[in-house]
Amino acid sequence: MASAISERVELARLCTSRDWSKAIRVLDSLLSKSCAIQDICNRAFCYSQLELHKHVIKDCDKALQLDPTVLQAYILKGRAFSSLGRKEEAILVWEKGHEHALHQSADLKQLLELEELLTLAKKERSIGCDNHEIESELSMLVSESGLPISENSSETFEDHRNLSDPSKLCSESRDESEVHSKSGDNFELCNGIKDEARGKEGFGSQMNGNHNIHEKSNFEFKSSNGSSDTCNKLPIVCSSSSDLSQKSRKLSNKTETPRNEINDETKRNKKFCVTRISKAKSISVDFRLSRGIAEVNEGKYAHAISIFDQILKEDPNYPEALIGRGTAYAFQRELESAISDFTKAIESNQSACEAWKRRGQARAALGLFVEAIEDLSKALEFEPNSADILHERGIVNFKFKDFYAAVEDLSACVKLDKDNTSAFTFLGLALSSIGEYKRAEEAHLKSIQLDRNFVEAWGHLTQFYQDMANPIKALECLQEVLQIDGRFSKAYHLRGLLLHGMGEHRKAIKDLSTELSIESANIECLYLRASCYHAIGEYKEAVKDYDAALDLELDSMEKFVLQCLAFYQKEIALYTASKINSEFCWFDIDDDLDPLFKEYWCKRLHPKNVCEKVYRQPPLRESLKKGKLRKQDFAVTKQKTLLLQAADSIGRKIQYDCPGFLPNRRQHRMAGLAAIEIAQKVSKAWRSMQAEWKHSNKSTMKHGKRARRRERINMPSQNRGGAGCSTSSLSETSASYGTMEDKSSCNSIMSWQNVYSLAVKWRQISEPCDPVVWINKLSEEFNAGFGSHTPMVLGQAKVVRYFPNFERTLEVAKTVMKDQSYVCNKADNIIDLSRDGKVQDITHAKSCSDLYRIVGEDFWLATCCNSTAFEGKRLEGTRITLMKMGEHGYDFAIRTPCTPARWDQFDTEMTTAWEAVCNAYCGENYGSTDFNVLENVRDAILRMTYYWYNFMPLSRGSAAVGFIVMLGLLLAANMEFTGNIPKGLQVDWEAILNFDPNSFSDSIKSWLDPSLKVTTSWKDYPDVASTFSTTGSVVAALSTYND
Repeated sequence: MASAISERVELARLCTSRDWSKAIRVLDSLLSKSCAIQDICNRAFCYSQLELHKHVIKDCDKALQLDPTVLQAYILKGRAFSSLGRKEEAILVWEKGHEHALHQSADLKQLLELEELLTLAKKERSIGCDNHEIESELSMLVSESGLPISENSSETFEDHRNLSDPSKLCSESRDESEVHSKSGDNFELCNGIKDEARGKEGFGSQMNGNHNIHEKSNFEFKSSNGSSDTCNKLPIVCSSSSDLSQKSRKLSNKTETPRNEINDETKRNKKFCVTRISKAKSISVDFRLSRGIAEVNEGKYAHAISIFDQILKEDPNYPEALIGRGTAYAFQRELESAISDFTKAIESNQSACEAWKRRGQARAALGLFVEAIEDLSKALEFEPNSADILHERGIVNFKFKDFYAAVEDLSACVKLDKDNTSAFTFLGLALSSIGEYKRAEEAHLKSIQLDRNFVEAWGHLTQFYQDMANPIKALECLQEVLQIDGRFSKAYHLRGLLLHGMGEHRKAIKDLSTELSIESANIECLYLRASCYHAIGEYKEAVKDYDAALDLELDSMEKFVLQCLAFYQKEIALYTASKINSEFCWFDIDDDLDPLFKEYWCKRLHPKNVCEKVYRQPPLRESLKKGKLRKQDFAVTKQKTLLLQAADSIGRKIQYDCPGFLPNRRQHRMAGLAAIEIAQKVSKAWRSMQAEWKHSNKSTMKHGKRARRRERINMPSQNRGGAGCSTSSLSETSASYGTMEDKSSCNSIMSWQNVYSLAVKWRQISEPCDPVVWINKLSEEFNAGFGSHTPMVLGQAKVVRYFPNFERTLEVAKTVMKDQSYVCNKADNIIDLSRDGKVQDITHAKSCSDLYRIVGEDFWLATCCNSTAFEGKRLEGTRITLMKMGEHGYDFAIRTPCTPARWDQFDTEMTTAWEAVCNAYCGENYGSTDFNVLENVRDAILRMTYYWYNFMPLSRGSAAVGFIVMLGLLLAANMEFTGNIPKGLQVDWEAILNFDPNSFSDSIKSWLDPSLKVTTSWKDYPDVASTFSTTGSVVAALSTYND
């Protein structure tokens, strides 16, 4: 009790000497012991003397939450709103307080004060802002009752000790300023730049494979609530005190400048707060502190630092000055110095909530997320209901990829601060990352509802719709952005990225060029535009952009990776340019490019070794001497038109109707042309085989049995294999073209490799920036087991394309673990699961964490494929891997290592499957148009497709290549697929998660067979290889559309 009395005596002394900062510290101490409403109001009053209006509002809200009838809180809160220029809100607060005063009539003096405030405010509103005398009168009415610290205060302290639930308010300590939410701006940072911190954000590809979100580059002390009314006025430092004497009135009238319109108020206030103080001969520490704060508000960081330096010379441990200087350092990006000052402030005052919060922000800006979260959590101990700190920690958790924690923090934030647009948009991003797509969309839309001009929120919603494969809504969002700000460069980048993903490369170039006119040194944009030019055959422009990307000075590893890719893509562009007028059969990336180059390209490695060891492509001028894209390549003929129309119709059938898979017209056309060419080439081969069968059948008739042709003319394949990555998206898909007029001779008999090579070449040329190569054509990596990696869960993120397969993959993994009773660790050592009831535990596992807890370390297991070539044998299918990522995350993925031994096994399997397809169609069934008769052909085609998807011998693109070949083979057998792949189904995963080819066939036939139409109309199509005979004509076909 004696301690409390002594503190109140000290409080009275400090207020008498106008030492508001130290008075606030005493009040902090009193409030940490017990909440008294009067003490909360007292602290609000002290804040008002320092012009920290946002803190005034926060304390008044706390007081009113405890007792809605406290008139002093209404007076102070309204005054704070008025000082911030939020006149209408001030009137509403005062009206509410006046209503309470009328009903209780407890304090007639405060009732009269409220009436006078309301009268003057309404008068000012009615006649405009020309009369500064009204402003002066209004400024006088700052709770003339002063700061109650007498015995009444102690009595109030005792009276409110037993309130029902004061605990949630008691632990809140003062903030020197407020950060990054509508609840407050640091040092009242309302500098007139709306959402500056938020506006520096970028957009990219998600962390989860959906799109990437660039980190904020600025130190986030500015408001990000998007509400213009919070940033329309700087604080008027020292414009009032508790002593509202005539002297104060005269000083106010002398120094304030009449204003003609509201928009000039900020300028007037800036001038006022600096000029008035500078003329004073004797300035207290608090007033110098306020001046430093004002300088920070105006962006005069160096001058602010000099002011804080003077204060710290007199008192090196002054917490408020340390926090102020740290903030100025932070804005100057001197983050280490900022952290040092915040640390000293904490050492001086462990309960300095603001110092903990700001140090957390500074550490987050340096990427020290763990330390940042610790600091912000400490700040929340002092202010557990601070929407501002919850917002900050939510954003840091999001950047730290702790999405569940981010959702928890940001959800709590928006409950406390329902108008925080930034919190809603980050909540949308976090929810999207954990697969809560409906709630994510609602959060994004809420952010926009609060502020229709919040361009970053529109951008995030654009990415959301792109991830959901809804390009129409995504484009509508971007149109809204550009109506708000036609010079918003990120909108053009996002639209360019979206159009590129839809196969609209020419349109994408226009948007990307507009972005580069605004932001010329953007490597992401340069690289993307180069890839678009590359794809449509404008190699001179492509090389120019690749070179520009290579010349940029970069500041991050992500950008450096793009620079490495620019090197490889430039080489590919030069190679393609050199083949532009050659027959397309001579376009052969797999044989012509050095294996080391392809390996480094696929793995995105530094090209230093490639430069030293690999032959470089000739310069562009030499390539272009050999020929450019010719006009006749783009000339429209009847044959081309017929073929392209048919290709577009057939190619659309490869589209997956799943989140993450954008419809891509360029890939659809590629797929259709590839399928038609496969049908034409295979049909020709089958005619030769049928002729040989007839001849063989005649010669062996006397033996009662025909001889099956076993010997194949197997040319040395430029390419071996099948489909490397079972998870390549169909929005990325492309087949690759190969006029199989083979280099050596035109073989009438094809191997399975020849069939799939047709699709692979189409895939390679359609999107040249995708490294689609045969894995056995890489360097030593083939022997080491180079393979794909396709995650369903990455950390806490649910990968939008592949997470729909999670539950089924988890069940497959559990089945294999129980059947085998073992898994393998990262060193390929066996981990026994047969003991300690682990098999039973596996049965009940529901999540990655359950399985990991059972095994106890990173592990993998392999699915199996029942062999057709070797009776009773099982092949190793796909590996399912589970690895720990961070404290709460996992990498749950499928991987496929392609080693020489595994390659040989699947090569044999594919050879057998291809022979089965040929034998099913040739012979007595040849040329049949009877659907039932062709059932064996369908089964054989699906069986080969099954092994293809489990083989995965490409670096990427196998999903598209596999389905394109299937369409082509069905067409060659007079069956055209006229339906669509069912919603939510991914054909490659259907194969991977089935252990038997017959099971796969049955599941596919359930929707495939009803959509197959028996037809021979495809035979009337012009020949693809002769209609588009050169590389240039193929590029033109993929790049030219009527619209």
